[in-house]
Order: sequence, then C-alpha cells, then structure tokens
Amino acid sequence: MHGEYKVPGGKLVVVDLEVTDDRISSFRLAGDFFVEPDETIPAIEAAVNGMAAGSDAKALTAAITDALPPGAVLLGFSPEAIATTIRRALSSATTFADYDWHLLRGPALEPVQQMALDQVLSEAVGAGTRGPTLRIWEWKSPAVVIGSFQSVRNEVDIENAERYGFEVVRRISGGGAMFIEPQSAITYSLYAPVDLVSGMSFAESYAFLDEWVILALRELGIDARYVPLNDIASSAGKIGGAAQKRLGSGSVLHHVTMAYDMDGDRMTEVLRIGREKLSDKGVKSANKRVDPLKSQTGLSRDEVIEALLGTFRSLNGLAEGAITPEEQARVAELVAEKFSTEDWIQRVP
Repeated sequence: MHGEYKVPGGKLVVVDLEVTDDRISSFRLAGDFFVEPDETIPAIEAAVNGMAAGSDAKALTAAITDALPPGAVLLGFSPEAIATTIRRALSSATTFADYDWHLLRGPALEPVQQMALDQVLSEAVGAGTRGPTLRIWEWKSPAVVIGSFQSVRNEVDIENAERYGFEVVRRISGGGAMFIEPQSAITYSLYAPVDLVSGMSFAESYAFLDEWVILALRELGIDARYVPLNDIASSAGKIGGAAQKRLGSGSVLHHVTMAYDMDGDRMTEVLRIGREKLSDKGVKSANKRVDPLKSQTGLSRDEVIEALLGTFRSLNGLAEGAITPEEQARVAELVAEKFSTEDWIQRVP
C-alpha cells in the first residue's frame, strides 16, 4: 500500500507498507522533508512495523513520537503528518494528480440555484457521473448564504435584507454566513471523491484542500496563510473562509468565499454579526470597504480569478467543462422541492 500527504506549508510525506495478519509490515518512510539525526527514520519505521492495521491516528502519532531519538529534529513534517499518511495508505487514499479535473465558470445564477447546484454536482461526483470539478461561482443578485446549522433570526436582519434586495438562502454545509454582492466576492467549490481526503481529519482536510489557493495568493504577492479551522488570512486580516461537507454518496464538497471588494457598511446592516466579521478581517471601522484581494493585488476580480485558475491548472491540470442538461434539470427540481422552501430556509428559525 502506498500513501502520500503534502503537509500544508510543509513537505511531502510518502509511505509504503504491507498488511500481514492485520498488522503493518514492511513499512518504509520517505519524502522531501529534513530530519536529524539519520537514525530517526529507522527508529520511526521500527515503531510502526507490527502495529495493528486498525490503529487510529492518535495511536500512530503516539508510537512515532515515543520512538524519536533524543534531540531529533523534523523539519517540514511531524509525527502527526506521518500518522495521517499511514492512514491514507491503509484507506487507499488518492491525490489531486490522480484525477482529471474539470472547470465550471458560471453561468451567473440566482442564489437559490447556487445552493441546489452545489448539491447536484456533489452527488454527481459521488455517483461517478461527473469527474472531479472546480467551480467558480457567478452571481445574478445579492445574497446572504447561511450555514446549514445557523439560525436565520440570529444571523440576518431580515428587514434590512429585504430593503436592500438580499435573498436569504441556506447551503448544505456548515459554517458561517456569507455576505454576497455580485462582483464583491470570489467563491469557488471543489467537488471530489471522498478518497481524496481519506485518512484525514476534517481539520487536516481543510488545510489540504486550500493549499493550492494559498500558493496562488502568494504568487500574487499576498502573504497568505491558512488559519485553523477554516480561514484564509494575511497580515492585513482575514481574506476568506471555507466550509465543507462529506456526502454519503461518496464525495466531498469544499467551498471557499474570499472578499474582493465588500461594502462593510452594508454588511453590518444586513448581518447581525457584521461588526464582529469586520473586526475579524482587521477592519477597525465599519466605514470602510473590506477589500483584501483588490487592495493587496491591485487587480480586477477577473484577473484574480484567472491567476487562481492558472495556479490550479499548473498543479493539477484543468479542462473546460459544462453543466449537463440532466444536472440543470435536477437543479430545477431541488430549487422547487427544497432550497426555496420555508421548511429548508427556516429549518433553524
């Protein structure tokens, strides 16, 4: 069995192993990391060999940590990263490079259609009728998108939302509210087989799935970094946040919204927690725009998106794709049956 794990912000860890009588055997550790002293790797391999194949990440991490020689230094990886890689090998996890990725950019959709399309594409990847896909969202109208478990009245000032034309919709993933004006944000979704994050905790998978966009932002001159559990930030403050859902159909949905040029005043009127959101982004006054991507790059929204796509394409390949007629029909069904209904929107009043 073979497993690979690129540590976010660190190095690649590679393991090869066999399973004999439900025990790990012939375990070998490799990668482009740095380690001192040389006997550290043989010590780790000896500790892992013979462990139960069903050992969880905590048990593996503890065994590896206990085996480290005095003064051992691991640069670019950790015992936790080795444990994750072992679990990925045992579960036959895949990598980005194992797939042919397709791009969907647009068309511009109504907010409720966006919610339905996320579910449709996630289920299609799980069913095998669609390959792994990266989608860039385009918006027809303003929206407040609340997480699956958020309370409408706690998050949204309904009167102001209606006054300013913001539709309130609920997505299938958890996390916080998204304040969306067309052209003010950059939102993307990844739809992939769950094997891509097999062996990872939710926390690890957030960092893993966001690594490519961190690299892209750095290439644009932003000192971007991942902030656990689900934020992307720079020294100037928060840039965006991620949400994720693993579907029973066998797919993972991971989406990120980043602020390009947001109206901070309007957000504080529409979102009840707007002032806290602005503070989180490093903005001292509500009388400012939240514009990390615009101000830190000097590029148009389309130019930023093209740069992001260029990085993803160079790392993983990316072919043009399209929403199928069958997917479009299913979106219409889910809009009518689920996402536009009060039962769904007000599931947590």
